[in-house]
Amino acid sequence: MIRIGLVGCGTIGRALTHAITKKYHRIAKIAFLCDRHHEAAERLKRDLRLRADILPLSSLIRKSDFIVEAASQQAVLEMLPILTQQKKNAMILSVGALLRVPPRLLKKAKGLLYIPSGAVSGIDGILAAKTSAIRHVSIRTYKPLKGIQSAPYFKHKQAWLKRIQKPTVVFRGTAKQAIKHFPQNVNVAATLSLAGIGSERTKVTIITSPAFRRNSHEVLIEGDFGMIQTRTDNVPSKLNPKTSALAFHSAIACFDKMISSIKIGT
Repeated sequence: MIRIGLVGCGTIGRALTHAITKKYHRIAKIAFLCDRHHEAAERLKRDLRLRADILPLSSLIRKSDFIVEAASQQAVLEMLPILTQQKKNAMILSVGALLRVPPRLLKKAKGLLYIPSGAVSGIDGILAAKTSAIRHVSIRTYKPLKGIQSAPYFKHKQAWLKRIQKPTVVFRGTAKQAIKHFPQNVNVAATLSLAGIGSERTKVTIITSPAFRRNSHEVLIEGDFGMIQTRTDNVPSKLNPKTSALAFHSAIACFDKMISSIKIGT
């Protein structure tokens, strides 16, 4: 039985717990919980009738066979130094945090870090293309206005946001800059950067409109191999409009691939 430690007991953590408990109950269980808001962990444990211990982060990592992070970039930054010292495998959903630490720290990890593809297509393609030479990677993200208006980037631009009536480019820059300004909105750009040519060479454009109802991503990859173009139109998660429903399903698929004897995809 795989003892899973869940870091982050909010809406996404709750959905993952429900899915894992229902689909994988014969081989895995949510055994440990951690959340900076203790009452959130208590609520999840009570609502889903979990036989799980609520632990501090370091204890959860030490006791778990596998860790699932569904909290925040800050939680990941706190986890990484502990993970580098212990041979524990973890799935990271707040991928943007991995762009904020020196690559050498990630390479020191004794266990494995699993990063789901998330709400974007083309990750397998860019991983394959990387074995050749990639010249260009860009992503255009289309977000409903209500899904990004709370981002730090708009802290002093709320009046401007309220005047937007049609599709408007609100950000152009690198993936590294995008993750800083939109920490909860562009994990796909971080994943694309890690899979490809890095956060400083991956270009990001964010477009928003009050008329948008879906989170859409257009990816362009060019190199010696040829060209890859993908478009993904995602339904926003009913649990959290800042993210896409596909991101949740991607995490479940990642876990499924981890435990499966057949690994499909690059």
